[in-house]
Amino acid sequence: MSLLRVEHLSVTLRNRPVLRDVSFDVEEGECVGLIGPNGAGKSTLMRAALGLVAHEGQSSIAVMRDADRARAAAWMPQMREIAWPVTVDTLVMLGRIPHMAGGQKPGAEDHARVDAAIAATGLEAFRQRTATRLSGGEQARVLIARALAQDTPLIVADEPVAGLDPAHQISTMETFAKLARDGRSVIVSLHDLGLAARHCTRLIILSEGRIAADGAPADVLTLDSLRDVFGITAYFRDTDQGPVFQPLSVI
Repeated sequence: MSLLRVEHLSVTLRNRPVLRDVSFDVEEGECVGLIGPNGAGKSTLMRAALGLVAHEGQSSIAVMRDADRARAAAWMPQMREIAWPVTVDTLVMLGRIPHMAGGQKPGAEDHARVDAAIAATGLEAFRQRTATRLSGGEQARVLIARALAQDTPLIVADEPVAGLDPAHQISTMETFAKLARDGRSVIVSLHDLGLAARHCTRLIILSEGRIAADGAPADVLTLDSLRDVFGITAYFRDTDQGPVFQPLSVI
């Protein structure tokens, strides 16, 4: 079942074309890594697919009513801003708002989803801490937990592991991969090609606003794509824990 269908999506910002005729589908059970150089259009593609920026073309989620869209997809923007000095517990519970009628108090299901999201992100000891007083990496994990608590079929995450230490980068990607194995889907933009190769079931490479490659990591991360799109050489090796991928030099 398709959770997102994008057809001929194009975006122009400040009289500059950013996306050009982009089309793809995301099916249940996929962890899709969106990769490409800075300025390739990754963030704009995510925002346009969710109906958050003006665009030409079609997106199956962008046309939804706001309430339906909030139950269909959770959005984690690249810019992480926590505006209110609330506890971690309260902030993560905000992810449940799309599932509660106006004025309704959280029920047993809402608390269970929050508990699971906090456990998945290793935040048990932070529940009563004020979110705005946490470090940048800790705040990032809180916002990931909020998205998980939203319990949508699709999660769209723009550079969610940026600023996290290596252990939490790995655990976050493992959480996304598990969600995909359980039947949900994730679109995640990444600059770490090693994490992308190891944890994503599929990679989409964007280059100059167009899809340059789309497929399994082993098929997409080729010598040609590394040279032509990223301008690098890299070391690649399969291991029993998944592929190891390390950029080596600029071409």
